[in-house]
Amino acid sequence: MSLLPSIVRPVRTRRQRASTSTPRVIAHRGASGYRPEHTLASYQLAMEQGADYVEPDLVPTKDGVLVARHESEISATTDVALHQSFANRRTIRVVDGVPVCGWFVEDFTLDELKSLRATERMPRLRPRSSRYDGLFDIPTLDEVLHLVERQSRVRGEVIGVAPEIKRPSYFASIGLAPEGMLTAALERHHLNRPNARIKVQSFDAASLSRLRARLKVPLVQLIAPRDRHLASPDVLAQVATYADAIGAEKTLVLPRTRDGWTATATGLVDSAHAVGLEVYVYTLRDENRFLPRDYRRGVVPRRIGNPSAEYAAYFSAGVDAVFTDHPDTAVAARAAWLAQSEGIRTQATT
Repeated sequence: MSLLPSIVRPVRTRRQRASTSTPRVIAHRGASGYRPEHTLASYQLAMEQGADYVEPDLVPTKDGVLVARHESEISATTDVALHQSFANRRTIRVVDGVPVCGWFVEDFTLDELKSLRATERMPRLRPRSSRYDGLFDIPTLDEVLHLVERQSRVRGEVIGVAPEIKRPSYFASIGLAPEGMLTAALERHHLNRPNARIKVQSFDAASLSRLRARLKVPLVQLIAPRDRHLASPDVLAQVATYADAIGAEKTLVLPRTRDGWTATATGLVDSAHAVGLEVYVYTLRDENRFLPRDYRRGVVPRRIGNPSAEYAAYFSAGVDAVFTDHPDTAVAARAAWLAQSEGIRTQATT
């Protein structure tokens, strides 16, 4: 029996993986280790640091505009609690089976959201980023795409965008289905074409299956640890009928021991590649709090550990891309890993 939603149908033929010798760097919510996430400043810095792609998470406003937020509840990432005019919008919603109290994007028009200012989600861990609280607004998808287009001209090469649709089934249930909004935005920017540097992501397999009929760009099935059944070889073969890649939580590729050390790699990368799927991993970060014990320095959670070693481990495991909060670290670690790999190959041939 299939473990995927019944709506998913084999609509694509299996293809061989196109090998990529250079793993790509995807800026997770922009350069979110340095600026409040999902702001134009965060995306701008990520591109300046050399990211190959930026990743805007997308949720719709009350009036049907896609904006960049990791989730629709915005009390942790904006100053909405300081706006007395919006005090009556505070409510409780069930998110992934858990009651959440706060303010939700779908209860605001775009004009109302534009009156808010972004804040750092983790101020104790990232106090330098919190210095920028109150400076930036919530960008629309169109604004992100315009920024990427401008920065691509500055760099002299096309920078990619990897949008993630958040909770599409929920938003469809309240009349705000995001798939059509995303398709329309990509069409407006002439990006719904096979050679566009766009990769559309979702945890929702049914949503991706619907998008397969609308979009000509690659699709990415995201996999969380709770959905590890999607990482089994048989199910990966089904995923390959509608998606081009998987975006796996990083411990699904390099798990950890019970006491927090890096364990032996799983077979996920090889299994995915065998059915033509690329493998991206999320999310690599610099701080001790997010690193396995192998790569920590000291015990202070916000102290910078040895993330370059973690990147090297994932590159060596064969992943095709990494999501990162710190694009500069990822770009430097990739350069070092590529140089070392080239040195090993040179030695092997002499």
